[in-house]
Amino acid sequence: MSRQTALRWSLFLMRLAVFTVMLMWTLDKFVNPGHAAKIFAKFYLIHGIESTVLTVLAAAELAILGGFLLGIYKRFCYAAVLAFHSVSTLSSYQQYLSPFEGPHLLFFAAWPMLAGCLMLYLLRDDDKLFSFGK
Repeated sequence: MSRQTALRWSLFLMRLAVFTVMLMWTLDKFVNPGHAAKIFAKFYLIHGIESTVLTVLAAAELAILGGFLLGIYKRFCYAAVLAFHSVSTLSSYQQYLSPFEGPHLLFFAAWPMLAGCLMLYLLRDDDKLFSFGK
């Protein structure tokens, strides 16, 4: 396998993996808006968010994730996914301060994914496998 082919497959698989995680978080807003509202309250300090607002946010996220998966509008979609995950990772700072309490250790998995999101953004022009953008 050539180096270029290996790079393209690696970027595609990373895009697919990031998409899968982000999709589940987005679907949670549709399927279980009460859970999503608790997450917004605890991590983003946004209390009392209505399920209608969550549905609109989830629909917008879903559209961006679709673009991300398809590799279209890369500068915007890849940056948006990076921004979403950056905010999510950084807003969990309290869990990093007490990693051995409860399930806090699991929050550290956000950092490699954040690195993957940054890598995809920086190498977006090389991410051409199953990509329909420019």
